[in-house]
Amino acid sequence: MKPSGCEIVIVGGGVIGLSTAYFLAKEGAAVTLLDKGELGQEASWAGAGIIPPGNFAAAKSPFHRLRGLSVSLFPKLSEELREWVGIDNGYRRSGGLELLAAGVNSAEAEWRSDGIRAERLSESELRRLEPELSPRLGAAMHLPDMAQLRNPWHLRALIAACAACKVRLLSQCPMHDFVVEGGRIRGLNTFQGRIDGDRFLLAGGAWTDALLRSLDCHIGVEPVRGQIVLLRTDKPLFCRVLLSGPRYLVPREDGRVLVGSTEEHAGFDKRTTASAIRDLIDLACQIVPALTNAAVEKCWSGLRPGSPDGLPFLGRVPGWQNLFVAAGHFRSGIQLSPGTALVMKEILLDQPLSLDITPFQLDRT
Repeated sequence: MKPSGCEIVIVGGGVIGLSTAYFLAKEGAAVTLLDKGELGQEASWAGAGIIPPGNFAAAKSPFHRLRGLSVSLFPKLSEELREWVGIDNGYRRSGGLELLAAGVNSAEAEWRSDGIRAERLSESELRRLEPELSPRLGAAMHLPDMAQLRNPWHLRALIAACAACKVRLLSQCPMHDFVVEGGRIRGLNTFQGRIDGDRFLLAGGAWTDALLRSLDCHIGVEPVRGQIVLLRTDKPLFCRVLLSGPRYLVPREDGRVLVGSTEEHAGFDKRTTASAIRDLIDLACQIVPALTNAAVEKCWSGLRPGSPDGLPFLGRVPGWQNLFVAAGHFRSGIQLSPGTALVMKEILLDQPLSLDITPFQLDRT
């Protein structure tokens, strides 16, 4: 049950903020969500929508447990959004291939130790599965349960679902500072006036530290630029998500291929650069030679919210009883969003937790 008369205010209209707002509103909570720009237009929109497989029951690390929880929620959430607002988010289990020139045995052991289906493929087996791949790739790991979705479609579905659940959605509404009375947060001063509430969640992505600055709180979330190029072919050349270290090729059913992505500490600079886009296109053509003839449709970048130790921050802000944070998901905002939303909903509504959040707390050491 939600706290009697509790008004919840969420700052940040990316996938974390929108997912949490939706989970809260489904249970009847009164929610206001505001964003400094348009909803869902920052890092959440810019990503490729890769959803690696996970196994909540078998996962060994906190990150993999959160991922396992999220993976278990995605099929139902995707179906629910489609039925509720009529928007398909593009979720499908396309499978994936982890392309490794060396270390395949350790990679296989790592996936399997978390209870995830993984199969080593020889070069010939790889070519039979995906004939357009370069014959010089060597062996690979086949991950049949890897999934993907279309980020813009998913965000549109979440926005529509929040609106249908009576979430108050405020775009172009930057927050200036907190209204503090009696040692508690009572409201926010914003471009559109004061917004009062009982509990407040900061889900501002790379901008979360800036939101906390007036409270003399620093958690170390910083922007990490990721550039992506979108290629277009006349027909699909391969079916599975291809992983090459931190970079990837994501095929869409319409023949488009997302190629990403860089990791650059460039502050809040969102420009794309010729050198980065060239490197991404070169990688794509090395892995799938037929992409040499693909059209370059678009390039863009997003500012991922990096954290000092690679784990997101989930929980209460130390020293403040009614202020909470869900940020620092780095490259994993989409894939961790349902699990994060579920846990933050439980925290904000004083419900039993589905996941131990101790490793994710803001004052972890």
